[in-house]
Amino acid sequence: MNYKIQGEPMPVVICELEAGESMITESGSMVWMSPNMEMKTSGGGSIGKAFGRLFSGESIFQNIYTAQRGPGMIAFASKFPGSLLAVEITPDRPVIAQKSAFLASTSGVELSTFFQKKAGAGFLGGEGFIMQKISGRGIAFLEIDGSAVEYELQAGQQLIVDTGNLAIMDASCSMDIVTVKGVKNALLGGEGFFNTVVTGPGKVTLQTMPLSSFVGTISTLLPSKD
Repeated sequence: MNYKIQGEPMPVVICELEAGESMITESGSMVWMSPNMEMKTSGGGSIGKAFGRLFSGESIFQNIYTAQRGPGMIAFASKFPGSLLAVEITPDRPVIAQKSAFLASTSGVELSTFFQKKAGAGFLGGEGFIMQKISGRGIAFLEIDGSAVEYELQAGQQLIVDTGNLAIMDASCSMDIVTVKGVKNALLGGEGFFNTVVTGPGKVTLQTMPLSSFVGTISTLLPSKD
């Protein structure tokens, strides 16, 4: 499979497949394709896995597109202004991503639910108690809100991240929540009460404009209802 990503800030990934190659995607992500691409809708395994995807922000069913009778082409578009990242997934390097980050992947990639080990990190960290775990082997295309900034953390190295800006991290990383020091800082600083602390080793991908921040900014510009 060959691919190219183009068209930011509303990016699309265009994939060129050999005969018999397949792509997995969430419902509604396909935007155009060659006539010989055949679609099959699947629950992606057991009922438990299907409902697990629902809890992690994705649909219960997935669409599998396969090139038939020769090479094929298919394109998947982002649902929100931002970036698309092509992430290589291997059995020894799965990743954890925010809800609804998964757009599409090659057929060897698996999507499942990831529960935060520490409840506080889930309920207070802005990423939700449930995130996505992407494992297996292949290429996964993930949606990022705004632009993506990557850091490679060494073992024990930490990064403090504002709530909602953590998009992807290697499964080898861990995350926790800390409160902003000082009552005045928390109440008047405009940064909220909590920050997310990510600890290495592993790669961390941050996003510059979380959807929640975008919605909050837009809401202040909308006329109020009398």
